[in-house]
Amino acid sequence: MTTMNDTSNAARFREFKMPDVGEGLTEAEILKWYVQPGDTVTDGQVVCEVETAKAAVELPIPFDGVVHELRFPEGTTVDVGQVIIAVDVAPGSGDAVPAPAAEPAPVAQPEPEPEAPKGRQPVLVGYGVSESSTKRRARKGTAAAATAAATAIQSEMNGHATVVPESRPLAKPPVRKLAKDLGIDLATVVPTGEGGIITREDVHAAAKPVPAQAPAPIAAPVATAPAPEAPAPAVVTTVGARETRIPVKGVRKAIAQAMVGSAFTAPHVTEFVTVDVTRTMKLVAELKEDKDMAGVRVNPLLIIAKALLVAIKRNPEVNAAWDEANQEIVQKHYVNLGIAAATPRGLIVPNIKDAHEQTLPQLAASLGELVSTAREGKTSPAAMAGGTVTITNVGVFGVDTGTPILNPGESAILAVGAIKLQPWVHKGKVKPRQVTTLALSFDHRLVDGELGSKVLADVAAILEQPKRLITWA
Repeated sequence: MTTMNDTSNAARFREFKMPDVGEGLTEAEILKWYVQPGDTVTDGQVVCEVETAKAAVELPIPFDGVVHELRFPEGTTVDVGQVIIAVDVAPGSGDAVPAPAAEPAPVAQPEPEPEAPKGRQPVLVGYGVSESSTKRRARKGTAAAATAAATAIQSEMNGHATVVPESRPLAKPPVRKLAKDLGIDLATVVPTGEGGIITREDVHAAAKPVPAQAPAPIAAPVATAPAPEAPAPAVVTTVGARETRIPVKGVRKAIAQAMVGSAFTAPHVTEFVTVDVTRTMKLVAELKEDKDMAGVRVNPLLIIAKALLVAIKRNPEVNAAWDEANQEIVQKHYVNLGIAAATPRGLIVPNIKDAHEQTLPQLAASLGELVSTAREGKTSPAAMAGGTVTITNVGVFGVDTGTPILNPGESAILAVGAIKLQPWVHKGKVKPRQVTTLALSFDHRLVDGELGSKVLADVAAILEQPKRLITWA
């Protein structure tokens, strides 16, 4: 039966759930909280930063109020749809307790014992309150457990965390899964985490054979402080070990899955050409002094990108995708030009929408914005969706060339090598010239050798004679 107090609580406290910030994403990791319980928030204010399988994204709160509770600590991976923060939208109206998103199913008690207040359940340190939508089966309570639960709730309401005695070892779900995968019984693991919680390091330590005479390193405390302000990749190490294990998640996990899927789905073919780009480098120098290009970054990549767009215009069949489900080739009449960018969280490929319609100054501005946004870690999932063809500039690392793997859903990717001064036969004489090597990988299901060769040859011809940007455009 719903009481008037329950109704007022539901109206007073609002819960914000982890949204799907991408295209069908199922989870995201909380990188950093920008607010804490007691802070005032307003509609549209960014409250946290999360990392999905595609990018790091800042989440704004959709209502005003005072933060009542953060359900998950930094570094936790949360499923889409789970409540991550509770906000008191009517502060100062009494000591109410926020109700869960839905009424919990009644739990039969073996005998009439004191119950913990409805709407909240005792939790582990750092876990927050579990949702009523969770499918976990409730434990049968005893008088002692009910007393402990009430104490935990009262302490939590007073701003203190309480560890509730459990009949099984304390560990977070990811740690339990790790132990299961390694075949480790958590009951045999020595906990070193705060409040007696078993950490990933404890599980790895238990999995590694340790000499009997030196048990101390196993039980050595491992830091479990919240993530630093600039989130770094989670590194799991074992004391005395000769290996370091880094969990694969977020962007890195998505990259791995996408590359495996691409490599073993699309038959890759890669062709190479070495070209004299001396005239292109002279054009870059001239454009840097051009007043029409003031305020934008001019570099060889800009001319290469424009050359590829012209080559696609001359050979539009290369700008396509393979539809496996319908057994169709999907011809794209637009070019969303992807630019591979190395970031602290891994390689991402944002793309310039409708790049084929942009002038040279517009393309330069788009490239500059794309790169700066990627370096700041603020590239949105939308910016990485819908790419049609990609450029990867391995030359910035001093590499001559490579055999790039296609991005899923795309038919071609151009790798650009380092531009170096080399001896080159020019007008019948050996002279020092600026030379680079290009590599074009393409999906051989829809791009045959002739088409791929034409595209690569056109790009090379433009870079050798940049005036073709005008005559071929």
